[in-house]
Amino acid sequence: MRWFIGIAIAAILTVALYYGSALYGLSRLAAATRDGDGAAIVARTDLPRLSRSLSDQIVNAYLERISASRRVGSMERVLIGGYGASVADALVTKLLTPDNLTELLKAGRLAETQSTPALSGLPSLTDLEKINLLTQFGRIHYINPAQLSIRVSKSADPEESTAIVLHRGSLDWKLAGIDLPRKTLRNIAASLPAR
Repeated sequence: MRWFIGIAIAAILTVALYYGSALYGLSRLAAATRDGDGAAIVARTDLPRLSRSLSDQIVNAYLERISASRRVGSMERVLIGGYGASVADALVTKLLTPDNLTELLKAGRLAETQSTPALSGLPSLTDLEKINLLTQFGRIHYINPAQLSIRVSKSADPEESTAIVLHRGSLDWKLAGIDLPRKTLRNIAASLPAR
């Protein structure tokens, strides 16, 4: 019986340490966002993963856009995936400067430029400070042992929902993705050239 209690306590402590370290990493990212410290935000961000996450979302939204008007064959999907990924990567690279990332996380918007579409209506990462994540544990979604998703938006509706994806590195959790609302992704996909 003692061994069972020991295992149960060890499991509870492991889970508490796992989620606690993720929330601590998120709180450090939120503090850097609140302070407007672009260098600290970039230091707490896995830029290649974040870039890949956003590019994949944009390519999928683009495929949905063109699939709505006509049938897209499997070969065309592969070609669009390759071509679209290069276009999306270029767009995301312009979006992920320290200043733009800080503005996106702090204010939930980015102004339109000649080379990037406007992003607006996203919740601020600092809004998480107003939410007691322990009482609203449903905002946290386990993806795999190295990734968690935390919904930032009030709404869970995919049309409106925004989430932050954290990836656990060796000792720390870093921003590895921003799951954008579908309506925002459709706006970005609409700014890409139709083929």
